[in-house]
Amino acid sequence: MRAGALTERVAFDAPSGSTDAFGGTSEAWTDGDPVAAQWIYGKGDESVQAARQAGRKAYKIKVRSSAATRAVTENYRMRDTRRGTVWNITEVDAISDRASVFIVVEGPVT
Repeated sequence: MRAGALTERVAFDAPSGSTDAFGGTSEAWTDGDPVAAQWIYGKGDESVQAARQAGRKAYKIKVRSSAATRAVTENYRMRDTRRGTVWNITEVDAISDRASVFIVVEGPVT
């Protein structure tokens, strides 16, 4: 993988909510460390087209494979550390390429 293609910085935040005495939950996130990433414009599959029709943006994110990036699941969220936007993770592919993890995100979340 060319290092020059990974020009963006993103972080993957893990959910760390808690339950109160009445059974309610509070949403909280544990900040992940920033990693280099490449944003890939998704042009064709059905889920991307459906997201656009619903007014959401969908992108595929490519990051280097590591223990931390392979641990990311759909329960996590992604932060674009340069722009300050937050994205929902809809799909994680850690097996197609040994050197990379591909993550599909939708958003940005407000």
